[in-house]
Amino acid sequence: MPAKTELSFTLQWIVATFSGFLLSLLLIEIGEKSDIGVLQAIIGGLTVAISQSLILRQPMLSLKWVLSTILGWVVITAMGVGAVGWIVPTTQQLPTRILSGLIYGTIGGFGIGFAQWLAIYQPVPLAWRWIFITAASWAVAIPIGSAVGVILRQFTQLFLGEVVGLAITWLLVAVLTGINAYKILFK
Repeated sequence: MPAKTELSFTLQWIVATFSGFLLSLLLIEIGEKSDIGVLQAIIGGLTVAISQSLILRQPMLSLKWVLSTILGWVVITAMGVGAVGWIVPTTQQLPTRILSGLIYGTIGGFGIGFAQWLAIYQPVPLAWRWIFITAASWAVAIPIGSAVGVILRQFTQLFLGEVVGLAITWLLVAVLTGINAYKILFK
């Protein structure tokens, strides 16, 4: 991998992750948990994983990253957690959204982080940290994004507020994982 500074890598990671989410919006529709199935999780996870893999720039690691990321999204969706980055809670009650976002974010982030760990554990000595960083990132991002989404939806009476909330979720996940990805992968 060509030498990158930590700031350069982090910014590229943020842009890649968030762009992958935006691209996924062209391919799948945001919905409630029952509306988003395994196929949508595969498509969404694939768009984000490919975007992130372009930043990794190591062919074997990039391929493993894409496959493991898709595996993570499939598993958490199939086990009932849902494709957390593309689902909107059915409740409009803010406290319930925050609590459920914390729970589902932690579980979903742990599942995705564990699956991605499978791609990086051999070449990266402290790769186990990625599992907890991803879980914590989603646990923070989903409640914040969900709260913003429900507030915007109630204020504007438009579902677009929920989409903005999900975008904020993904931006926070991109920032929180990006800050730590360089430290784990390349130090």
